[in-house]
Amino acid sequence: MSSKAKQTQKLLLFRLSGTRLFGIGTLKIREILTFRPLTKLPHSHSAVAGTISFRGAAVPVIDMAAAVGYPALTSEELKTASIMITDVQRQEIGFVVRGVQQIIETDWKKVQAPPKALGDRAFITGLLDVEGDTVQLMDVELLLANVYPNSLDSQNVVLTDVQSETLKALNILLVDDSRVARKQLCDVLDAKDIPYQVTTNGDDALRILLNDNELGRPVDLLVSDIEMPGLDGYELAFGVRDNAVLKQPYIILHTSLNSEMSLSYANQVGANEALTKFDADELLHAMLRGASPT
Repeated sequence: MSSKAKQTQKLLLFRLSGTRLFGIGTLKIREILTFRPLTKLPHSHSAVAGTISFRGAAVPVIDMAAAVGYPALTSEELKTASIMITDVQRQEIGFVVRGVQQIIETDWKKVQAPPKALGDRAFITGLLDVEGDTVQLMDVELLLANVYPNSLDSQNVVLTDVQSETLKALNILLVDDSRVARKQLCDVLDAKDIPYQVTTNGDDALRILLNDNELGRPVDLLVSDIEMPGLDGYELAFGVRDNAVLKQPYIILHTSLNSEMSLSYANQVGANEALTKFDADELLHAMLRGASPT
């Protein structure tokens, strides 16, 4: 594959408990702050440590260790803790972590999917070997859904009968490694009785695309996450565009990254659109544009 689709991803490594390392994409990070006193929120989830004023706005701060099942940080540990201000799914959220380690560059092809034995409640989307240490990539979407369960409620999007029938006629493929993101995608289409296929990674998605094309029912619309173990969304999009055999689908890259850089790069690798998660109305209307591209 051409190097055009290859873009190293930067990860911020941090600790929650002991020496175990976790990682999060730096495109999600707005700023890293030393710990400061927080304003407590009454009646909030036990993992919500409080709020912090950040650039003129009140930002909720979550004790990430407590949110994923580790002991909460003690008052003594908070003295040397850091707050990561993130921009995920159109909202700013702070996370308290025991210690920030370093920033590394990696290729998503080196990220392995987590073992199935970990189950659906594991808060990781992938594993990465870094100089002999195993780094666990945090599933921020699942973490937020656990703390704010109402965020998973499906939006009621109004479609005309013609619009619904237009989408029902398409062969739609959804790709996302996050269980929470897959549920959001599937719930929106299920609510409208729109059929689709769904998979968890880019390698399987490419196999489905090639198989359906060979069977004479090519995928019309591909909706894919960007950050995924193995074949990421960028490489998947470029691999599809670089395959002369495939009937070309309309490609929507759908990401929790709220970054102009990531969205502009999506267009460079051949995606028709790039959307920030999660707005059901915006997504369905993008899919409608894919049903009748100009």
